[in-house]
Amino acid sequence: MMANAAFLAAVTVFLLVGWIAGELRFLAPYKALLFREHAALIGGAILILFLDLTATYYSVARWFFLRDTGRKLLHIDRQLATDDAVLDDVRSYLKS
Repeated sequence: MMANAAFLAAVTVFLLVGWIAGELRFLAPYKALLFREHAALIGGAILILFLDLTATYYSVARWFFLRDTGRKLLHIDRQLATDDAVLDDVRSYLKS
């Protein structure tokens, strides 16, 4: 799930940087000066944006995909606790 969130954040950052580069086309004659003076700031801002988007996508994915996990695990735990459980072969792996 973390890899999917990082991939989605990387694609989002790539698209945003491409869009912003297209909008700031008028600064093209000054790009050498801008990158020489502000490369660390631009790179840091892009890194922080990537990390923030990764955390956001990860939390949304956890909320969306894992919201019923506790209820489902409780159901399986109750089923394994009964004597006539269908999952007798799994019970030996879980109690050891």
